[in-house]
Amino acid sequence: MNSPSHIPHLPGAGLYESSRTVHNKRIDGPFRRFKWLVMLVTLAIYYGTPWLRWDRGPYAPDQAVLVDLANRRFYMFGIEIWPHEFYFVAGLLIMAGIGLFLVTSAVGRAWCGYSCPQTVWTDLFQHVDRLIDGDRNARIRLDNAPWTWGKVMRRAFKWAIYLVIGFWTGGAWIMYFADAPTLVYEFWRGEAAPAAYITVAVLTLTTVTLGGFMREQVCIYMCPWPRIQTAMMDEKSLLVTYKDWRGEPRGSLKKAEKNPGAFGDCIDCQQCVAVCPTGWDIRKGPDISCITCALCIDACDRVMKDIGRPRGLIDYATLEDCAREQSGEAPRPAWKALLRPRTLAYLLIWSSIGLALLFALGTRSRTDLTVSPDRNPPFMLMSDGSVRNSYTLKLRNMENRPRTMDVALERLPGATMWTGTQGKDSAAARQRVEVPADQTLTLRAYVQAPQGTRPTELAFRLTALDEKGESDVGETTFDAPEQ
Repeated sequence: MNSPSHIPHLPGAGLYESSRTVHNKRIDGPFRRFKWLVMLVTLAIYYGTPWLRWDRGPYAPDQAVLVDLANRRFYMFGIEIWPHEFYFVAGLLIMAGIGLFLVTSAVGRAWCGYSCPQTVWTDLFQHVDRLIDGDRNARIRLDNAPWTWGKVMRRAFKWAIYLVIGFWTGGAWIMYFADAPTLVYEFWRGEAAPAAYITVAVLTLTTVTLGGFMREQVCIYMCPWPRIQTAMMDEKSLLVTYKDWRGEPRGSLKKAEKNPGAFGDCIDCQQCVAVCPTGWDIRKGPDISCITCALCIDACDRVMKDIGRPRGLIDYATLEDCAREQSGEAPRPAWKALLRPRTLAYLLIWSSIGLALLFALGTRSRTDLTVSPDRNPPFMLMSDGSVRNSYTLKLRNMENRPRTMDVALERLPGATMWTGTQGKDSAAARQRVEVPADQTLTLRAYVQAPQGTRPTELAFRLTALDEKGESDVGETTFDAPEQ
């Protein structure tokens, strides 16, 4: 394989390479159509998800996906995550990271080439460029043309579309944090929270800047992921590869016809460079500029078909398979490169975490109790010799309906309790409490034990009085004077 090119240091040269505008050419092929599919699906999910409804009953929001910061909840269809269940979010983030490791070790920078938000929005903006300014040659001519009123109007119209895309991108984002129809109504009436307007403005600016103007600079210079990925790829990873032993030396079709056998299959048509969204020449070898979108494969395969040569001069292949093919062995199917210990290990870890999260989600209790004892004073000695402690109880009802719950004392014989709302006259070993739907009820509880009680362990048991009968125990201590 050819090694990546490096810019030599020349006397008087600047400290950095001047940026150049990349005008990639339109191409059709299986990889381009797959990018179309991924772009349409991901954008539809992003823009459309806040509008999906999900019936959770009368006591919970009906937005399918909602990050409810005010009530500290995260809803995703039939799943509701509470703050104390953040381990579910952590597990999903770990799965996302391992999933990236899996994809990278298997097929290189496929995430960058197809699914990365920067790639998706850049692709969208590039299609706007083609719609307004024409294909590659027309855009190059327009860039080089002097500023006339026609060019100004064309640029203004295109940038206005940029702003609309950026605005709707920011607008869709804030809809994940509030009821979408209500927020849209309040937003356009000027009644939404200031944070909503600030967020939309910031995301509009960043979307237009990164997707409309910086594009390949983000992938090449700003994003750390290309540098991290190199540690996860090896000679067994599938990469977009130029088979130089077959393509070199390069020569035009006319030269090849005049000198049979003197030139390789590459006719130096530059089509692989013209279609690349970052402007990289894959024939120079692997580089962080290559996002593995495989559009160069579509372009090269079309040229090979037109000139009657076999496809695959640029193809998905591992470095090991390239060495085998160069030595004369038959090429191995690409799918076989995926079945190796490293990718299977990543897949096993990823699947195990997912199954563990599903198990925890399916077996979790919808009832929870937290007990916090008062420390100042730790206890009160009453006139009749009995001892009283005070506690703060937090009764959590994670169902989308009100529930009657029973709070009982355990491990402290003869003790009674009452709450701040019920009074001492209702003191008993257990109390019945109504907990509102999908809320945490905070109670002030007083526990009084008979004379002679020593410091000991105490437990509160919370039991839901419904068909599920879920319960939870909050353990604490009962303070008393030493005898």
